[in-house]
Amino acid sequence: MRIEHLRERLRALGANPRHQQRVLRLWSQALPQTSGRRELQHFLPAALVAALPAIAQELAALATLESTHAGDDGSARLLVRLADGQLAETVLLPRDGVCVSTQIGCAVGCVFCMTGTTGLIRQVGSAEIVAQVVLARCQRPVKKVVFMGMGEPAHNLDNVMEAIDLLGTVGNIGHKNLVFSTVGDPRVFEALPLGRVKPALALSLHTTRADLRAQLLPRAPRMSPEELVQAGEVYARATDYPIQYQWTLLEGINDTDEEIDGIVRLLTGKYAILNMIPYNTVPELPYQRPSWEKAAAMARRLHQRGILTKLRQSAGQDVDGGCGQLRARAEKPARKVIALQAV
Repeated sequence: MRIEHLRERLRALGANPRHQQRVLRLWSQALPQTSGRRELQHFLPAALVAALPAIAQELAALATLESTHAGDDGSARLLVRLADGQLAETVLLPRDGVCVSTQIGCAVGCVFCMTGTTGLIRQVGSAEIVAQVVLARCQRPVKKVVFMGMGEPAHNLDNVMEAIDLLGTVGNIGHKNLVFSTVGDPRVFEALPLGRVKPALALSLHTTRADLRAQLLPRAPRMSPEELVQAGEVYARATDYPIQYQWTLLEGINDTDEEIDGIVRLLTGKYAILNMIPYNTVPELPYQRPSWEKAAAMARRLHQRGILTKLRQSAGQDVDGGCGQLRARAEKPARKVIALQAV
């Protein structure tokens, strides 16, 4: 479901724009539709009042909790079942954040990501994206939403922008606390400045070498690291939010002296933060996480050379829940059954 489809349904029930905003505000903030001191029938159309219980039930069914996997760091990875039975991953982050999925599967095919091994299965509708935030708000407070879960938001741009608009208005999330994460796509740099709500931007850099980036992100748009940083800088200056450059640290691949020099060359003087995240090891993939000591030493060297660097842990590494692993493990038994039946 898209948010616009929900608005159309509300209009058909006689809801004017203020009525629609009320329904969307209460839903997106995980509040009952009966909230407030006044009786609903005193200010809402009778047809809408009659339909609200069914609408609330349908909205609740957009994203339901399949299982919870709590991490020692205060995070929790949620396996979420959408209304059509597809599984997505949503992560409750420390300090009142939530990471949502924008696609089932992903077409970019990052070689170190479990999600990319399935290819793109389907887009996640804007209402389904917001429903993940609602589900998170039923667990704990949410003050920040990052679009960094399964999928590439740039490949589902209309739905993601629609969700961002709602969350940044009636959803009561600060604009700079809505973080759009992308591998880099020219359409992003065209669309984001035009939105009523302008989110912060996180760009998946991972390397300063164009040839290596093409290997790691085989189906990402062919923007060179230099082009990506330049486009990011324009958006950062226009919004006054620093760009968050994401760097997944892979042992022996992008943790070299050459990369340190490249980062300094690209980011010196830029309005930027470099987020270095040691890889969340996936048993099925041939990549390793460098030691924390090695990662910390790399971050220190970058700090000494003037690059604002934050060394982060991928949330929930102790429950092996990153990069689509929860969904893959949940789907694996079903795939085995299908294979056995075929035999």
